[in-house]
Amino acid sequence: MQKCEWCNSENVKSIFDSVYWELPDGSCAIQIDETPAVHCLDCDMTYQTELITKEIEDQLFLINTKNLNKVITFEELMCQPRLLKRNYFDFSS
Repeated sequence: MQKCEWCNSENVKSIFDSVYWELPDGSCAIQIDETPAVHCLDCDMTYQTELITKEIEDQLFLINTKNLNKVITFEELMCQPRLLKRNYFDFSS
C-alpha cells in the first residue's frame, strides 16, 4: 500500500497533474501536462514520486530541449529522441 510522503496517510490516489520544470540549461521552464502524480486525500498534497522525478530529469538532460514547446504532455516528453542512451553523469546507481 502506498503512503503519502508528507503525512504517511494511506488515503492516497494516483492522478495525472500538470507540473512546471526548469530546463537543465536554466534557459526557461516548461509545463508538463498529464504527469503521473500522487494525491493525498488527507493533507491535500499532490506530488511526483522519486521515480517520476528522475525520469523527467534524465529525459530533459538527454534530449535536445531546444525543440520542446512551452507546454508538452509527459508522454510526448518521454517519446522525444535521446541524444545519449542514458545519463552518464548520474552516479547514484
